Amino acid sequence: MKCSSLIIGHVCRDKNTDYKGEVQRRAGGAALYSSAAAWGMGHDVCVLTKVAPEDGDLLDELRLPKERVLNLPTPCSTRMENVYFTADRERRRSVCAARGEPFCAADVPEDLPAEIFQLAGLVYGDYADDMIPSLAKRGRVAVDVQGYLRHVNVSDGGTMFFEDWAEKRELLPYIDFLKTDAAEAEILTGLSDRAEAAKLLASRGAGEVLITHNTEVLVCADGKVFTCPIKARNLSGRTGRGDTTFAVYLNERLHSSPETALRLATAAVSLKMETPGPFAGTRADVEAYLREFYD
Repeated sequence: MKCSSLIIGHVCRDKNTDYKGEVQRRAGGAALYSSAAAWGMGHDVCVLTKVAPEDGDLLDELRLPKERVLNLPTPCSTRMENVYFTADRERRRSVCAARGEPFCAADVPEDLPAEIFQLAGLVYGDYADDMIPSLAKRGRVAVDVQGYLRHVNVSDGGTMFFEDWAEKRELLPYIDFLKTDAAEAEILTGLSDRAEAAKLLASRGAGEVLITHNTEVLVCADGKVFTCPIKARNLSGRTGRGDTTFAVYLNERLHSSPETALRLATAAVSLKMETPGPFAGTRADVEAYLREFYD
């Protein structure tokens, strides 16, 4: 089975507590949010994940046909706990309560070709050192840098913290699409100006750089910087913002310009942010949203 993109990452159990103290328990993870968005937009994506046998219900949350999901054995599934301190969910405390086994290049079947291999990681250590260079020999590589910057403090109950990516200069040239949020971009570059940070990351070898912010999405491609405003009418579905944006952008780039892909991705995430959970709409819904709020 050939797919437009193979999304590689853990589907996890999430416990989210908002700034009012209200608790939501649901399936989560970048692989879940990414695949739902890309599939909803009509792209033939597949997911490679690792979920423990006792957590098989998590796989039912994926909005793909079962034949498009490959689950590999792992002793335990990843579990995340997030406490949000503000209504916009920009400030949070995150704990990784349990971790699934990491992915390595040998986990990716040779008979599962993809135009793009998307590493939808949650924490540092989700991927073995050989993943990026090995996948670059088979297709284009897309990386959400969260999986390389966010570390787990195992001595403190799994509290997570951010730290610069030691191997970034070595690995950026293998990456065709790099996604960060504004804070991660500053960690990587030392620059608070998002456009300048994107240009710097591109100059260090990343093919195209996408940076999310609560006001806009920015893309640096072919030496040019494009931005598109987020127009969500509420933020109840803030979780999964970056995953939704990146997955739609990647798959749209297979047949569209950076600017066109950016507009569709930003409209998709604006619509998604208005409802909790993974993107549940269709391409027609996103195109209608574009006409109403962007055109």
